[in-house]
Amino acid sequence: MNQHKEPNTGIRCRVASCSFHCGDCDYCSLHSIQVEPCQKGGTGKTATTLSLGAALARLGRRVLLVDADPQGDLTKSLGWSEPDALEVTLANHLNAVIEGEGLESREGILSHKEGIDLMPANIELAGMEMPILMAMSREQLMNVWLTPLKADYDFILIDCAPTLGIIPVNAFVAADGVLVPVSAEYLPASAMTALLKTVGRVRRQINPTLTVEGILITLSDSRNNLAREVEQTIREQYGSAYRVFETVIPRAVSAAEAPAVGASIFSYDGKGKAAHAFECLAEEVVGRG
Repeated sequence: MNQHKEPNTGIRCRVASCSFHCGDCDYCSLHSIQVEPCQKGGTGKTATTLSLGAALARLGRRVLLVDADPQGDLTKSLGWSEPDALEVTLANHLNAVIEGEGLESREGILSHKEGIDLMPANIELAGMEMPILMAMSREQLMNVWLTPLKADYDFILIDCAPTLGIIPVNAFVAADGVLVPVSAEYLPASAMTALLKTVGRVRRQINPTLTVEGILITLSDSRNNLAREVEQTIREQYGSAYRVFETVIPRAVSAAEAPAVGASIFSYDGKGKAAHAFECLAEEVVGRG
């Protein structure tokens, strides 16, 4: 694994030593579902899902993003500003699994101009909590819907709401790995502990293949002493048990502005420090460090 540092950006970047399209890198051919959960809001989870997905697509990967948050922020960030007007969303697919209806798995998937697909969400997903809790095999509903799609994509990234309710648990059951974004602005120790305990419980009881793909430090300002201290603490406290990505996502105005125009950071500010950081992150994810 080679390392380089982009001049004047302060972004650490780890680059995989094998070609991304080579035949001798086992991970290149693996299908991977990754979940973006956080028990606290404000960690950049939706921006991470969108930007990592776009970065993976730029590396030639087939990417599906799944909006599993009733607020529909990922859907809005990709340009569908009125998600409640969409005819088919994630809620429809989960309900179809519960009711045994024959809704084709690809129904409702939207294609974005940057080469990524999206299963949108809207407020109807909030109304699915009780039906899911009452359903048979309630933790498996998302997995049932996603299974036919796995052959069509190299990466499926699921953007979860900042809770540990039944819908995020469904995402854990469907997932191969969990990517945990943590803001460098504070150390959410209790939230991290609860999240990692839930991942461990799902792995023991339902999905033995579930792993923690890594902890990603986001919204970092290298000029800020607190941000440096939080990063150091995370690496010291969690680095021995979990992978902490070498890439750190910087705080950038452009990253906050891009969703307003329905674009990724690469279309909005492709030469900026945030875009470079997500390129590095995608290389870490594909190369598996």
